[in-house]
Amino acid sequence: YCAFLPHIQSTVSFFSSREILSRIENVILGIVTSLSKDENPVLALPNRSSWANVSFDSAIGLQMNSGSSVTSIRSDSPSSVHKFAQILKIFLVIYKLVQSNSYATKRDIYYNNTQLFGSQKTVDSIVDDISCMLKVPRRSLHVMATSKGLISGDLCYLEEDGTRIDCRSGSAAVAVSSNIGGIRNIVSSAKFVMIVEKDATFQRLLDDDFCAKLSPCIIITGKGVPDVNSRLMVRKLWDTLHIPIFALVDADPHGIEIMCIYKYGSVAMSFEAHNLTVPSVMWLGLLPSDLQRLRVPEDALIPLTKRDESKLSSLLKRPYLTSQPDWQKEMELMQQTQVKAEIQSLAAIAPDFLTNIYLPNKLRYGGWDLSPMLPLNGKTSELLKLVAKLKKDRPCNCPA
Repeated sequence: YCAFLPHIQSTVSFFSSREILSRIENVILGIVTSLSKDENPVLALPNRSSWANVSFDSAIGLQMNSGSSVTSIRSDSPSSVHKFAQILKIFLVIYKLVQSNSYATKRDIYYNNTQLFGSQKTVDSIVDDISCMLKVPRRSLHVMATSKGLISGDLCYLEEDGTRIDCRSGSAAVAVSSNIGGIRNIVSSAKFVMIVEKDATFQRLLDDDFCAKLSPCIIITGKGVPDVNSRLMVRKLWDTLHIPIFALVDADPHGIEIMCIYKYGSVAMSFEAHNLTVPSVMWLGLLPSDLQRLRVPEDALIPLTKRDESKLSSLLKRPYLTSQPDWQKEMELMQQTQVKAEIQSLAAIAPDFLTNIYLPNKLRYGGWDLSPMLPLNGKTSELLKLVAKLKKDRPCNCPA
């Protein structure tokens, strides 16, 4: 019932310490050369915020174009001299890390000089700028980030230091590794991976022991907008296990955008698209059309805000939407109905509807034949009537 894209092997590049040091030295040499000529040094950073700098490839996602426009960070400009100093400081920290074969987190770098950097966000952005500028993954710069994501299910693996990680505990999740590149010996009999947008929904699935009830699977959440480690982990599982990847997000513009980040990537990280995107991600739910088919009570629906409408319009203009007519229809339906809904809205139908009816039928049958999973309670006749209505017009409920 779902069209699977051919698997594309990740093109993760590995750079030697010597090569990284050489690239940094070339940047510093450029600065020294400018000074020797009595010129003010300028750093050229690729523009990571412009859609004009990216192109769309259905097999890769959003990738940065060669020859993209740059932002000039001048050492003689009052508006950029402070950022120039911040970038040089982080270059120095990275050089020392690579040279000594040691690692630091972005948080460590921030606390190295809090007065200079001002905020953690500044450090995060500059580290990505340097990664893009040198054309190497952040991991190759010996800079790590603390993961915010969680993972659970039929999965065991070894960390780089030999620590064995077992994600099979039904009641507790494991933090996503901060060193995805070092993971090895992955063992799993999972039939699919399910990306869950929100931590609250993820915890509900854990509490209901979802992975054990249906079939072996892996669930992962980036707790909203995913960090790089959560995206790398999904990509690692896809590369290793070659199993379907589904997304469970709210039926709202924000949830759709989060799903698109996993599938197609983001403009800001388009320079590393080959390592981060998973083009085979499929939209399992919650679909805007589900709200009508399932007759989700009106008091569980939320009117779209002006910000939602703006985000929705922006999404419909994205280059990848032309290859997703089913997604377009769902988003256009949201525009027409002017409502959105959280995954939790399904609880208004029945408290266990998400885990006992909605997800099992989506995953098992790809349609809406609910009768095999009907709970033996007073709602059976109502649900049977619903099944009969849903069967009349059964669209694809899992857009690829």
